[in-house]
Amino acid sequence: MEGIGLYIVIIVGALILLWVFLYFIPLGLWFQAQVSGVRISLLQLIIMRWRKVPPGVIVSAMIEGQKAGLVLSRNELEAHYLAGGHVPKVVHALVSASKANIELTFKMATAIDLAGRDVFEAVQMSVNPKVIDTPPVTAVAKDGIQLVAKARVTVRANIQQLVGGAGEETVLARVGEGIVSSIGSSESHKAVLENPDTISKTVLDKGLDAGTAFEILSIDIADIDIGKNIGAVLQMDQANADKNIAQAKAEERRAMAVALEQEMKAKAQEARAKVIEAEVQIPLAMADAFKKGNLGVMDYYKFKNIQADTAMRDSIAGTSGKSEGNKK
Repeated sequence: MEGIGLYIVIIVGALILLWVFLYFIPLGLWFQAQVSGVRISLLQLIIMRWRKVPPGVIVSAMIEGQKAGLVLSRNELEAHYLAGGHVPKVVHALVSASKANIELTFKMATAIDLAGRDVFEAVQMSVNPKVIDTPPVTAVAKDGIQLVAKARVTVRANIQQLVGGAGEETVLARVGEGIVSSIGSSESHKAVLENPDTISKTVLDKGLDAGTAFEILSIDIADIDIGKNIGAVLQMDQANADKNIAQAKAEERRAMAVALEQEMKAKAQEARAKVIEAEVQIPLAMADAFKKGNLGVMDYYKFKNIQADTAMRDSIAGTSGKSEGNKK
């Protein structure tokens, strides 16, 4: 039993040593590279392992490039991996671009990859354009009718603009802006409904893909719905605003008239007070005239007779006026 246990320990130790040996000295990977036409030494594979670069990733990439007729540098692949790049995606993109006759250099591919974009997906989009559906875009024609449009934008990746170029959000925003501008410049919403292709032509002529990572191939209006009558709503709001302004001005004039009336009443009361004050002075003036001899008794009685006669005339005039009013 002890011999069997020792034998098992020796086998396990030998397997571990063999695994460690093959891990640091990848003979199988080196043989695979040799039969695939990739010239790389076993020492380079060992040093690559010590540099924390997986030899399998580099060798597989070089084999793929070799079979596709590409000349790839081991040092450049290692440098791209150490920089945080995705070596397999870069090589896939280079192979796809080569087969599709798309100009893509290794330097450009690695720059696109390190910029955070999927370079392989970009090459695929260059071969097979992508369709982007815009969200509903609301615009108002000159006749005040609101239209809600949806468009489908067919784009192709612009390899030369992938580094530093704007993304899909910018393309959608520019297309939406172009749709709003095109509908807003239309004289009638009926003209837009009859010829929706005019929107596409107008938007395409604006060159909306400038400075973006895409090339716009076509803009197709998928759907147009009629919304609210914005013109009528605005007119109603304006009418309500004018009515409120007119009411405010009328209230202002009424308040001014009331204030003027109060002022006139105050002036009338002041005038009556002055008349009463003057009338109060009459007896005093008459008494003073009696004292000074300027007014006699007959003059006084004559004055009283005139007052009585005036009062009688006023009374008769008032009575006749009332009777005539009743007759009427």
